[in-house]
Amino acid sequence: MTLTLYTQPACSQCNMTKKWLDDPERGNLKGQYQIIDLSESPEDLAKVKELGYMSAPVVVAGNKHWYGFRPDLLKEATTTPAQDEAA
Repeated sequence: MTLTLYTQPACSQCNMTKKWLDDPERGNLKGQYQIIDLSESPEDLAKVKELGYMSAPVVVAGNKHWYGFRPDLLKEATTTPAQDEAA
C-alpha cells in the first residue's frame, strides 16, 4: 500500500504523525512513505482540497484518507493488508 503524508511547515500534528510513522515500535516506516509539503506544491494542495481538507496533516493510505494525527487509523493502515489494492 502506498502511504502519503501531506504536511505544512510548523505543523505539530504533522510532526507527531511523522514521528509515529518513523517509530520502530509503531509504524516503523521511516523512508517508506511519501511526504509532500503543501506549501511547496500548489497542485497537491488542490488535490487535498478536492478531498475536502483545508489543513494538514492529511494522510492518504490506499483508498482511505483522513485529517489530523490519528494513531488509530495509522495503526490500521500500517498493519492491515491493503485489500483495496487488489481491486
